[in-house]
Amino acid sequence: MSEYAIQTTNLTKYYGKARGIEQVSLTVPQGDFFGFIGPNGAGKSTTIRTLLGLIRPTGGEAKLFGLDIRSDRERILSRAGYLPSETAFYPGMRVRDVLKLSAGLRGIDCAVTARLLCERLQLDPDRKVDELSLGNKKKTAIVCALQHEPELLILDEPTSGLDPLMQREFFDILQQYHAKGTTVFLSSHILSEIQHHCSHAAMIRDGRIIAAGSVAELSRTGARRISIRGQMDYGALGGVKDLRISPDGADFLYSGDMQALLAVMAGGTIRDVSITEPDLEEVFLHYYDSQQRTGKGGEAK
Repeated sequence: MSEYAIQTTNLTKYYGKARGIEQVSLTVPQGDFFGFIGPNGAGKSTTIRTLLGLIRPTGGEAKLFGLDIRSDRERILSRAGYLPSETAFYPGMRVRDVLKLSAGLRGIDCAVTARLLCERLQLDPDRKVDELSLGNKKKTAIVCALQHEPELLILDEPTSGLDPLMQREFFDILQQYHAKGTTVFLSSHILSEIQHHCSHAAMIRDGRIIAAGSVAELSRTGARRISIRGQMDYGALGGVKDLRISPDGADFLYSGDMQALLAVMAGGTIRDVSITEPDLEEVFLHYYDSQQRTGKGGEAK
């Protein structure tokens, strides 16, 4: 048995001449809670659809549980749960019919788990899918993905359409599945979701992986978030990004020498200063800016 739930090597997908993803190499150990970070259009959905065999790769290799995505697609799908970023159902069906159909395609009776999930997500199984709000359609898709208690959950922008309370309940459910051994692969452009819930992550931009590692490692860029109350000569500093000046002071991301910062501060009139670790959103901007300076990039779907 493979130690990896997901393993890709130079996975590439072109749509004609347009590049979807190129040379994507990832390893996701079994039992991990893994984040896949990128802005809309970066290539997240293309990667996921390729992993699940919904579209064929142009090049490279990918395996789930050690099984090849081309030759072992049905075996892979029997062990995975997938939540697409956008949901669609057959018209005229009730929620319970959709859930029963999804379970029936797998040849499994999921009625008990489906009922519990509906209760937790406050989803009425007697409602017709045509009448559902965006949030309730997303809840229906969530139950479809989770009700058979898969070994691997692949979730593409799962919280869009959910209100904050349902988002919290959803992540509570995911953490319970994860505690029982389920591997979670969470694709999102909401970086706080990755920072709060994932152990490891990869960042994708323009179809290419630009950074990967533990969330803690990705956060160690050497940059610090500086908040100053008072006045100083910001132009005398190098390594300043995202500078926001207000009448009371300034906030900025700083990757320069700390001694130089202290020297410039000593020449100003500083009443207070706060130095903190940047959050993951700022870290992503750091990597994104670094890639822009090297001139890498291209089209992605």
